[in-house]
Amino acid sequence: MRYDLNLLPIFIALMEERSVTRAAERLGMTQPALSNALARLRLMLKDQLFIRERYGIQPTPIALELAPGIADALASLDDAVLGQQDFDPASAQRLFTIAPNGYVEFVIVPALVARLAEVAPGIRLRLTPYGNDLAETGVVSGTTAMVLGRITDPPDNLVVQHLMDESLQCVVRTGHPLIGDSISRDQFEAMKHVNVVPPGRLRAGLFQALAQRSLKREVALSVTNFFAVAEMVAATDYIATLPRLICRRLAIDPRVKVLPPPADLGTFPVEMAWHVRYRHDPAHRWLRRLVADTIAAVS
Repeated sequence: MRYDLNLLPIFIALMEERSVTRAAERLGMTQPALSNALARLRLMLKDQLFIRERYGIQPTPIALELAPGIADALASLDDAVLGQQDFDPASAQRLFTIAPNGYVEFVIVPALVARLAEVAPGIRLRLTPYGNDLAETGVVSGTTAMVLGRITDPPDNLVVQHLMDESLQCVVRTGHPLIGDSISRDQFEAMKHVNVVPPGRLRAGLFQALAQRSLKREVALSVTNFFAVAEMVAATDYIATLPRLICRRLAIDPRVKVLPPPADLGTFPVEMAWHVRYRHDPAHRWLRRLVADTIAAVS
C-alpha cells in the first residue's frame, strides 16, 4: 500500500493541537482543506483517529499508538533532508516555533527578537507557552524548535543544554515606610507578598528555596505575569521575590527598588531543550547559537 506522506504532519498537528481550527492555523491551511485531509488520513490508517468533543477533538487509542512512530519517521526524514541543506540567516525566510517560560519571555525574547531583526530579518518566531508539561509545547514530537526555561525529567529524545544560572532578589516600592536599603528575615516574613501564577517550575523552585531556608511567606496577591508585579508593588506596601534579571528590568521604574533577600536563596538553571531530529539541522543549530549568545549578553 502506498502512503501519502504529506498527511503525516497533519496527523501530528492534530495530535498536538487537539483542535481542527488550531491545527489548520498552524499549518497555514483552511479548515475545509484540513477536514478533507483528515478524511483521507482516516481512510489511509483505517481508523476514526480523532473524535469530536465539546472543546475540540480527542485521539482514539489507535491514534495514540501510532503517534510516536509517525513522529519518529518524520524526524528521520528531516535528518536526511534538512541536514544536507545550507542555511544563510541573512536571506532565509522561515518561521520557528519556540516555547519559552514566562521568565524567558520577559527577559530574553525581546533581546532575541532585536538580534534577529539585525542579522536575520526574514526569520519569524511563533511563541507557545511552557508551563509544566513538555509534551504540550510540541518539543517532544519535534514540531516546536526548542523549549526554554527549567527542564526537569526530559524524555530520551530531547537534548538539553544549560545556558545560565539565575538568582533571586526582592522588590518593594520606593519610599516604603518600613524598608530601607535592606530587609531582615523578620520583615520579610511579616510582609505581604505578591506571587506570580500560573504555577510552573520557577514558582516551585522559589517555594523550595524558601522552605530550605525556613523562610515563611504570606502570599496576599497573585498575578498572572511579571509585567503586573511592578504595578502591584508600586501601589502597595507588598513585596515580591523575583529572578535577578527581572528585577533589573523593574528597577528602571523609579517607583520601585530592588533589594537582596534576607537569606541566600540559591540559584535556578535556565536551559534549552530540543528534539534530537534537529541535532544537526543547520538552521536549528544557528538559532540555538543565537539564543545562547543572546542569553550570555543579557545576563
